[in-house]
Amino acid sequence: MTDCIFCKITNGDIPSYKVYEDEIVYAFLDLSQVTAGHTLVVPKQHVDDIFEYDEELAAAVFARIPKIARALEKAFPDAKGMNIINNNKELAYQSVFHSHIHLIPRYSQEDDFSIHFGDHSQQYSPAEMQKIADTIRAAF
Repeated sequence: MTDCIFCKITNGDIPSYKVYEDEIVYAFLDLSQVTAGHTLVVPKQHVDDIFEYDEELAAAVFARIPKIARALEKAFPDAKGMNIINNNKELAYQSVFHSHIHLIPRYSQEDDFSIHFGDHSQQYSPAEMQKIADTIRAAF
């Protein structure tokens, strides 16, 4: 893709703080640095989001995530956890439309990053839960 900032980064047209590269992925520091070490992992092949991955690309990209995560863990021994996030489409907060995975080391509950999943279990009866599961299963 000619006007994609992440394609330009992986091609070396735009400088980045590279932390890892191989034939499949390019990993570099997110300029926002939500926490120290916040890294983006992008496939070198342009895909807009998870919905454009084929099984081969998904297996190759996601197989590299633990290796990069372990390097971050080793580099930042004060980190007590890590969020791994992949936003897909604008409503889900994707802002660059070249698929990317955020690896965000977590140092404390006060490190200016929060993900909170509310408990909505009371909103769905067992019959509604079964209907949702059946609908998803039928989509395969």
